[in-house]
Amino acid sequence: MQDGLRCLGADSLGRMTKWEYVTVPLLVHATKQILDNWGSDGWELVQVVPGLNPENLVAYLKRPISSGADA
Repeated sequence: MQDGLRCLGADSLGRMTKWEYVTVPLLVHATKQILDNWGSDGWELVQVVPGLNPENLVAYLKRPISSGADA
């Protein structure tokens, strides 16, 4: 921390957040339900990209690794 500014992605002690990531296939007719389901488990949407055909999308999600899991 310099001049009282905290680094983005750092906790109150200045430690950087560690993330885990997942890619999820999305069906266009059920996108909200799929994302809500993952979101309720603590996953945050990062990006959605086109899949191999127009009916499919791929979502990239992330969530912080709990402090007990990175030991």
